[in-house]
Amino acid sequence: MIVDKIENINLYFELGEKFHIALSYLKKNKFENLKNGRYEIDGEKIYASVMRYQTKPIENGKWESHKKYIDVQFVAEGKEQIGYSNINGMTVIEKYNEDKDIQFLDGRGDFITAEKNTFVILFPQDVHMPGILADNQQNEVIKVVVKVKAE
Repeated sequence: MIVDKIENINLYFELGEKFHIALSYLKKNKFENLKNGRYEIDGEKIYASVMRYQTKPIENGKWESHKKYIDVQFVAEGKEQIGYSNINGMTVIEKYNEDKDIQFLDGRGDFITAEKNTFVILFPQDVHMPGILADNQQNEVIKVVVKVKAE
């Protein structure tokens, strides 16, 4: 897992060409003006989902992980907590759905606060719980999740 601010995004271009493309997309766009939905960047290799939602209490969160894609989660507006843990310390509670590239798990993890202009890169071993209340208050969040094909 990597956590940083958008102003440092150039430091991560060296992760490879796909990350350079994905991170450049985050750097050059203003997401407040984009509608919710999927945006193609490089076909099935790299695409973005723009979403708006209210953060939720931790009791309503779910631990999740992905196998086919690496998540680059970017908080364009708002503030939330994102839970994280290594998959080795978790128990699968809902089998992997290949079509949706997701499985749900149970276990314990730590949380970071992701404020506006924070991005988090989550690899397949990084179980995560996004969209959780920060500072015990509900926030409206505009988030962009860029999916980078894991190969």
